[in-house]
Amino acid sequence: MSGLEGRLRAAMATLPPILGGAPTMPLDLGRTTRVVSPAQRSALAVRDGGCVFPGCHRPLAWCEAHHVRHWLDGGPTDLGNLALVCRAHHRAIHDGGWQLIRGPDGRFSATPPYRQHPALV
Repeated sequence: MSGLEGRLRAAMATLPPILGGAPTMPLDLGRTTRVVSPAQRSALAVRDGGCVFPGCHRPLAWCEAHHVRHWLDGGPTDLGNLALVCRAHHRAIHDGGWQLIRGPDGRFSATPPYRQHPALV
């Protein structure tokens, strides 16, 4: 188990179950809400530590939770569909057309928006 995995497991172990006595943690809320819960924010803080946009080193305090598959497109409010990004990169994703993609190894890559070359218009 890696150090990151160990810290995430330790953080999750302190979270209360959703329904009294239920064995699951409140980290997967599905489509019941768009808003990230405090438990999810804590888990994101441990997992991501700050902005996950490649090359960005903005700290946790500057970050917002982002739905990788957008909420309006049916994306769930589940830990696996969330990532921390700074405000500048959150705007670049939503308003600038950038895409944040999580690879099989859990790392993120960013794809710039498609821009048609002016000579082709």
